[in-house]
Amino acid sequence: MTASGEHERVALVTGAGSGVGRAVAVALAKAGWAVALAGRRQAALDQTAALGEGAAGRMSAIVADVTDAGSVAALFGAVAGRFGRLDLLFNNAGIGAPPVSMEDLTLDQWRAVVDTNLTGAFLCAQQAIRMMKAQDPQGGRIINNGSISAHSPRPRSAPYTATKHAITGLTKAIALDGRGFNIACGQIDIGNAATDLTARMAQGVPQADGRLAPEPTMAVADVAGAVLYMASLPPEANVPFMTVMATTMPFIGRG
Repeated sequence: MTASGEHERVALVTGAGSGVGRAVAVALAKAGWAVALAGRRQAALDQTAALGEGAAGRMSAIVADVTDAGSVAALFGAVAGRFGRLDLLFNNAGIGAPPVSMEDLTLDQWRAVVDTNLTGAFLCAQQAIRMMKAQDPQGGRIINNGSISAHSPRPRSAPYTATKHAITGLTKAIALDGRGFNIACGQIDIGNAATDLTARMAQGVPQADGRLAPEPTMAVADVAGAVLYMASLPPEANVPFMTVMATTMPFIGRG
């Protein structure tokens, strides 16, 4: 509890060791949230925690693999033990597959993306819902990281595109099933945030017409600000879907 008698706001961010996850976790901590940092690499999580030093909220690193149900259960058990409740899950962990023709994609490559992007999000949402239903006060919020790829594919991206379309369905299902328990669910679809993963866009990435063309990016801090806005809403308000993208990226229209 805080001095005013209100409970501390607790967030869990998956994929918190880099990129969007790191930026969102630090933004939440600076806004006063207690943040559990989840990811597979302890050193990367520690680096995120170091960036949040001096923030208004506290941060705690927990190594976990979202593709493993036992690891996910242990993650949420650790969150419950350290913080006592959960107010926000940012389902952010995700990977892509090599950009090869669909017929050349291996089953293992397909499954790796599905297991991380979709099944991992489901496992984390499932555990979050259990916590949010049981805690007092009841409820919380889940924000899923969708993608521009939840709307339109890039060339040779079948696994990633399929999982991000599926995340949209998962978001809607969670929002519907959570209504009676004060659990809100929304999705943020991000286009070309400037991270290590998007550095290649300056050199050129494949377009639908077969060309290689450079694409503009936007500051990852602007993505963090958008997630922070969604997370800061009162329980009676929700953003079901938000798209935040580099203004001139080739998405709307013909590019």
